Amino acid sequence: MQFLHTMLRVGNLERSLAFYQDVLGMRLLRRQDYPEGRFTLAFVGYGDEADHTVLELTHNWDTDSYELGNAFGHIAIGVDDAYQACDAVRAKGGKVVREAGPMKHGTTVIAFVEDPDGYKIEFIQKGSD
Repeated sequence: MQFLHTMLRVGNLERSLAFYQDVLGMRLLRRQDYPEGRFTLAFVGYGDEADHTVLELTHNWDTDSYELGNAFGHIAIGVDDAYQACDAVRAKGGKVVREAGPMKHGTTVIAFVEDPDGYKIEFIQKGSD
């Protein structure tokens, strides 16, 4: 078995693609419109789907926004330097919602940013635990 992807529903696909590509540095791996179903799927990630887990961004053409609910937590991305990663996100107009620093009751350095739809992305500094 292999963990393939996580799917997020997004209200504005172009805005979300700009965030994941321009702010977080992911690549658009593939994109497909389904006119009969009135939706588009776009897959983004840091490497090819054969070797990496990726994000599937699903845009239902007739839906502009979603309620996130209270069950979903966050997506985690390993970074070399969480402080620098926050600075880079901020410099590109992204929203940092928890500055980099040690996690509560631990030593792992983490931070949280938020995508345009309100999904949280955790940065975990490699080697800080």
